[in-house]
Amino acid sequence: MDNLTHSLVGAVLGRMGLKRLSPRAMPALIVSANLPDIDSFVAPWFGVTARTAHRGFTHGLGGLLTLPLFVLAMILVWEKLQPGKEGPIKIGGLLLAGFIGTLSHSLLDLMNTYGVRLLEPFVSRWFYGDALFILDPWIWITLILGLEFSWRAERLGRNWKVPATAAFATVCAYIGFNAFVSDRAVAATRPLVAQVAKPRMVVAGEVPLTFWKRQVMWRGDRIAGSASYTALGGAKLDSRIVPIGLDDPRLSVAAQRDPQVADFLFWARMPLVISVDGRAYLSDQRFPALRRTTFMVPLDKR
Repeated sequence: MDNLTHSLVGAVLGRMGLKRLSPRAMPALIVSANLPDIDSFVAPWFGVTARTAHRGFTHGLGGLLTLPLFVLAMILVWEKLQPGKEGPIKIGGLLLAGFIGTLSHSLLDLMNTYGVRLLEPFVSRWFYGDALFILDPWIWITLILGLEFSWRAERLGRNWKVPATAAFATVCAYIGFNAFVSDRAVAATRPLVAQVAKPRMVVAGEVPLTFWKRQVMWRGDRIAGSASYTALGGAKLDSRIVPIGLDDPRLSVAAQRDPQVADFLFWARMPLVISVDGRAYLSDQRFPALRRTTFMVPLDKR
């Protein structure tokens, strides 16, 4: 998910009562809810691409064990430079806040088709939720309203945890509904694909704003295609079918000589070889709109 969503979740968790874990618990929650994304920035230091490093160690078990300590260190340094008036820092409370914030980040990122390697650094397996688009204004609106009503309740001397908790529960229910829609989209598309090819993989891709719709990607043994789905109208196969192209000899040669190709194959969930302007590229079926930019690697050097 985007960092606005992560920040809002961290703030709502604080307004649900977790800010009482310790002085500075609120900034600890917001910082830790964003900190796992540091992997894209530090990846070049370790000689790997940002795409390969992203959503790995910092989003998995490794991040849950180390990032709360990093957040604690940041807060302690800040407290040393700018002493607060809320009382002494509670180490255990800040560590717990950092752990919860980091966990919220990984669980939210799990909800889309990009995926998360939750078991890193022990197992490099990808997990996918296929429920939310990476930017979801409906979640923004719900969380912002929860925060606003929580602040207003506190100013009026009322229970300020209730509005934040209600907003958090609403978002959880919304995620559950989206997971249900994705599951129904896959179930409705699979028998249609079976009329064309044996469905080896069917993935429901989220559609921005229209959470009741899905763009479904499917793959057979050698061909791939897509379908559209709406909760009320059902599924409809698109007419365009393309070869997957993983048997292209240029792919095996490029994977041996070019680390970027090997990294892409490690990251890709639905890899395919496409031709653009007469040149072969390795791409991923999940992100057709970005094939000409981020998610495309040439197989031949020029």
